[in-house]
Amino acid sequence: MPILDKERLRANLDEVIWNIEQARITVSEHHIVKLVTVAKYTELENISTLYELGQRAFGENHVQQLKERMELLDALPLEWHMIGTLQKNKINNLIDLRPSLLQSLDSLELAQDLNKKLVAKETTLSCLLQINAAQEESKSGVAPDEAINIYQAIKESCPQINLKGVMTIGAHTEERSVIQQSFETTHRIYESLQKEGANICSMGMSSDYQLAIKCGSNLVRVGSALFK
Repeated sequence: MPILDKERLRANLDEVIWNIEQARITVSEHHIVKLVTVAKYTELENISTLYELGQRAFGENHVQQLKERMELLDALPLEWHMIGTLQKNKINNLIDLRPSLLQSLDSLELAQDLNKKLVAKETTLSCLLQINAAQEESKSGVAPDEAINIYQAIKESCPQINLKGVMTIGAHTEERSVIQQSFETTHRIYESLQKEGANICSMGMSSDYQLAIKCGSNLVRVGSALFK
């Protein structure tokens, strides 16, 4: 992935923000959407430039890469999200990094393991429950019909985990209607969980973030659209 000049990154960021804005207003003037930059394929210099252009939240898919980037960019007040599958043997490493949000809490079992380690380290972690809305075998996450019960079970049995809402990856297909369905399913679950304190519905990536926002997403994870 090349280092992009500031004007090119500015143009890409402006385009993504414009698209977010257009989609957002179809929901409501008051609908606020947060942009998290998926940094996994890009150079450090591009992250620094985006910071200069006003972008603050960045996500990584692997704990090791998150650690390296947080250390190398330590001088910048960035907000870091872990967005990839969390392996159990990496739980302690992740807790020590103190990310703003773990978006990919994908099972009750992982939540309970995470909670034990958080207790031992006397700290807490904000998380989203990952929902496998399209029920695809290639994706992790809880089944839509179990999501509400699992969310409540985590709240009750894992006091060190601060559940903030839900996350999904849109259906892996070219068919917009199927992708839309996976987002609508997740958003319905999110709405039911608002009385449980859920306030983040993380849906949408570079290929489908506008559709996700129209379905109610308030956090999008965009990478390649910013680094083209």
